[in-house]
Amino acid sequence: MQIRDYSLPAGWYPRDGEAVSAFLSEFDNVKRSSRAAIMPHAGWYYSGRTAALGAASLQRDAETVVILGGHLGAESPPLFAMEDAVRTPFGPMPIDADLRSVLVKEIGGAKDAYRDNTVEVLLPMAHYFFPKANLLWLRLPASIESFESGKTISRIAAKLNRKIAVFGSTDLTHYGRNYGFSPQGSGEAALRWVREVNDASFIKAVESGDGKEVLCRAEEDSSSCSAGAVLGAMGFAEAEGLKKARLLAYATSADVDKSEVPDSFVGYAAFAFDE
Repeated sequence: MQIRDYSLPAGWYPRDGEAVSAFLSEFDNVKRSSRAAIMPHAGWYYSGRTAALGAASLQRDAETVVILGGHLGAESPPLFAMEDAVRTPFGPMPIDADLRSVLVKEIGGAKDAYRDNTVEVLLPMAHYFFPKANLLWLRLPASIESFESGKTISRIAAKLNRKIAVFGSTDLTHYGRNYGFSPQGSGEAALRWVREVNDASFIKAVESGDGKEVLCRAEEDSSSCSAGAVLGAMGFAEAEGLKKARLLAYATSADVDKSEVPDSFVGYAAFAFDE
């Protein structure tokens, strides 16, 4: 069996199953009303609680968890993990090779050979909340075709009689010197602008269900690093007849240290698509 190993350095998320369980157990009683969710993918110290709300909102009957990652430009092909399983703190999580095989034929794709956090950082959550499920690792480009790819995932899952849950992975505005993006200066005014204007506009676009507007806001406002993953989750939700996205939580990395506004910070949001 070929197992995809950890690629992120220690510190992004706990590597011990007991530590993961301790972190996530407080979310066991979250209402499980959704079949697709959007959540952030930073280190758990910063965005773990927000991401866990999204993951915990999903119904637990899924046979395969589809994690849609991003960090891809519009011209990139979809990228799949081609291994047999991925390593998590709970042991290997098998890849759904049948679903992957059909999707590669339907939407195209290539092997994901890169070190990237957008899927990996959510794997322990997928394995904790869905301990018996298989996995599909797929990163989608920031193009409107990813919305259609989400619809294709729905269609192929139905054809294979596969119950699935979808994670769409993105962080929001990356602001400050570290990211080369600071149109509103620094300090409290900049943080307020990110929260109330830039991220708020992207959140409104997601809630509207308009994939083109989501892509527009991501490109024009630099308010999403993985718009393809968001579009894929939205396309899946539309094909499944789910309600439009419901905002579960919003936070920024600046919330971790309340003493002062850091020079650089990132926005995070979790959404659920309910039946």
